[in-house]
Amino acid sequence: MNRLNRLVPVLAVGLVAACGGAALTKIAATPGPVSMSEPDFSGGLREQTADQQVHHVLSRLTFGARPGDIEKVRALGVDRWIDLQLHPDRIDNSAAERYAATFETNSASAAELAQKYPRPQQVLARLGTRGDRSKLSAEDSVKLREMAGGLRRVGADLQASRVARATLSEQQLDEVMTDFWLNHFNVYIQKGGPEPYLIAAFENKAIRPNALGHFRTLLEAVAKSPAMLFYLDNWQSQVDSARPHLGGNNQQRARLANRRRGGLNENYGRELLELHTLGVDGGYTQTDVINVARALTGWTIKQPQQGGDFQFVAQIHDAGDKVVLGHKLAANRGIEDGEDVLDIVARHPATAHYIAFKLARHFVSDVPPAGLVNRAAATFTRTNGDIREVVRTIVTSPEFFSSAAYQSKVKSPFEVVTSALRALGAQPDNTPRTAQFVAALGQPIYGHQAPNGWPDTGDQWMNTGAILNRINFGIAVAANRVPGVSATGFNGAEALRNAPLDRQVEGVVQALLGGHVSTDTRAILTSGENPFLNSAAALDSNAMMKPPPVDDPDLGLMVPPMAREGRAQQAQKGVKPALRAAEFTQAPLLKGLSQIVGLALGSPEFQRR
Repeated sequence: MNRLNRLVPVLAVGLVAACGGAALTKIAATPGPVSMSEPDFSGGLREQTADQQVHHVLSRLTFGARPGDIEKVRALGVDRWIDLQLHPDRIDNSAAERYAATFETNSASAAELAQKYPRPQQVLARLGTRGDRSKLSAEDSVKLREMAGGLRRVGADLQASRVARATLSEQQLDEVMTDFWLNHFNVYIQKGGPEPYLIAAFENKAIRPNALGHFRTLLEAVAKSPAMLFYLDNWQSQVDSARPHLGGNNQQRARLANRRRGGLNENYGRELLELHTLGVDGGYTQTDVINVARALTGWTIKQPQQGGDFQFVAQIHDAGDKVVLGHKLAANRGIEDGEDVLDIVARHPATAHYIAFKLARHFVSDVPPAGLVNRAAATFTRTNGDIREVVRTIVTSPEFFSSAAYQSKVKSPFEVVTSALRALGAQPDNTPRTAQFVAALGQPIYGHQAPNGWPDTGDQWMNTGAILNRINFGIAVAANRVPGVSATGFNGAEALRNAPLDRQVEGVVQALLGGHVSTDTRAILTSGENPFLNSAAALDSNAMMKPPPVDDPDLGLMVPPMAREGRAQQAQKGVKPALRAAEFTQAPLLKGLSQIVGLALGSPEFQRR
């Protein structure tokens, strides 16, 4: 155990602390003044070499280089390639879009999904059992299992589609930004009710078309998305009985009130200010939260349980006057109240800084340089929230191309999996299995319960269990346990099959690790043994990262990565086999080139971007 205790901090340093020197200081949890001293980038010089710049943009602005991508960037030039990625409409992405269309959740509406795959609770209600499954006939029990299997397929489709698009898309920066905004505007698939049916439309209609557009447009698309309205409970928020209504008679209002839990709900109003726009230190008050919530009453969903669309209902809107962040909203208005609130927060200086901070943190450093954040915020304000131009300011900056930024970010589990798939030229996977590997590493897709989304700093992803799981994942990939992936799918692999060991190691380093590795990593690749992995038996079982808890048994195969029932039972339900724990935690014995590839994918160099 003493040897293992020495290994853990070494690997942790390799994956986190050593990533960029200055990042050794405590990572700020929220945007604010950066106290650490910063280098002077006023000269505009790029510290990275030309070769490093190629690898850097492919690491930060994509989900990882596919075979041939490095050559394409070199031929086009880094700056021209960045500009092309900033204009995804100029990039042919038809192959990825055709594949994405094969997922039912991308081709069917929320209402169609809700009708075809009703929730088991709804089926029980129709059968008159009042939720008591013991009263079901054998025939009805079969029908109920079929319905549950259908709902699981909806969730599996949502998750598999995300991985497939990240793997296949040629519009990689747009895909990265889609992932960024889906995390920024987080929704939770296990919220209950119709949420699984609503998420595909949220991704495809609210987020994707606006990922590099104007922030105000994106903000309204999110605000009117049934997935967000349901997740943060705004669909049932209504005017308090003591306040003025915009219209409708008492009978109409009573009927609407009976359909919803009565009263004002502040959830969305609070998160709109704290997480979506101004940030926790953005200068708003509790009174602002209340008045934003009042302004957004009546923003609801038509037939929510059936996957309905957004609608504004005047009868439950608070039509009294309000003051939001110093701006007065006159009385006797309707949907304009909420739209004015979106205008106010979208152009607020705190929003410009908050969004600039998060983007700079994502693309440059866990502790982004204050000067860069300020310049990006100025671009946000000057361009009226043009996301494309804010991103351009960041990813063409000297700070982005600084030596400190190079390989200074730790990949999230989603990035680990998709970058491995792309590095090995994987074919897309339409089963749940690849997405389950993402969950096994700790980041189930659409599985973050709180509205703040998954962390974007390396310290939040690294612990003993996480390191072990990432090493195991690399071995699993090389052992062909991930669908559509071959350990020899990278350029030049065929020529290395029978080559001497030192040449195989160098070939893998060049193809998968950017050409440069530490002495320790090279020794591991050469020896064929990772001492940390070999010491895994000494680990306390609690050190292993566990799959997140399952709140909803009807979504059992959507979030947890490990199988919860036998494969025979799964096959009977028409569900593709789920990932077994042993397939992930028990590393197979590999030899030759596959062994080197597996160890490389688990190395600190591959875990950084």
